[in-house]
Amino acid sequence: MTSLANLVDYHVHTARCGHASGTMEEYVARAREIGLGEMGFSDHFYVYWLPEDQRDPELGMAAHQLGEYVAAVRQLQEAQSAVRIRLALEVDYVPGWEDRLANLLACERWDYLLGSVHFIDAWGFDDSRYVARYQEWDIDQLYERYFELAMAAAESGLFDIMTHLDLPKKFGHRPTRDPRPLYERVAACLKRADVCVEVNTAGLRKPVGELYPAPLLLQACHRAGVPATLSSDAHRPEEVGQDFDRALALLREVGYTEVAAFEGRRRTFGRLS
Repeated sequence: MTSLANLVDYHVHTARCGHASGTMEEYVARAREIGLGEMGFSDHFYVYWLPEDQRDPELGMAAHQLGEYVAAVRQLQEAQSAVRIRLALEVDYVPGWEDRLANLLACERWDYLLGSVHFIDAWGFDDSRYVARYQEWDIDQLYERYFELAMAAAESGLFDIMTHLDLPKKFGHRPTRDPRPLYERVAACLKRADVCVEVNTAGLRKPVGELYPAPLLLQACHRAGVPATLSSDAHRPEEVGQDFDRALALLREVGYTEVAAFEGRRRTFGRLS
């Protein structure tokens, strides 16, 4: 079994987001149990583009919880040394809200920020409550629109890592035409924007049964020189570091020899063992 001592898990949630379970201490204990060297809490930021009384409590922490979240992560950083703990957020990109978001995020010294796209207009396309709306779309046009938003997020300069980069496949909806030209455009954009891609094992726990991103997309990222990092997208303690053997196998298969790590939004690299 591959040692995880020099690796990271940069996508870990807490119960504050409304759809995760377990205490933060239990997530850290799991990381320690499996020998993981570094873990970042990156809970869902509140739905900042809506008035507070219209924010779905199942989608992210409430605005008033941000301070207590930061304090809890800081306390865990000070309480133990077996696992390095990083402070981060997963933040949705919504066009037109870049300046407002930048102001909101300026409140803390984050170690990194995950950029995500979960909404196309007002549709939360990865939410099982609204999965029927896929029937309203031409799937290839949906992927085009999604990646337009993902590329805009990367280019915004707000984020260090783009997360679950081909999320529309979550429920099994895959492109019907050759996606490689689109993937090449996306990879070139991420390279220009100097952001990382994560290999996210959560897709293995979803109907699609595949890592994010798909091998062809990760290949395009590697060819373009886009750095990669690791994540489980854990919403339960037992998911920390889950299926990292498969993530590492894919990284090696496409040619990666190192993964990115962050502290204070400064990127370093560790070699894959």
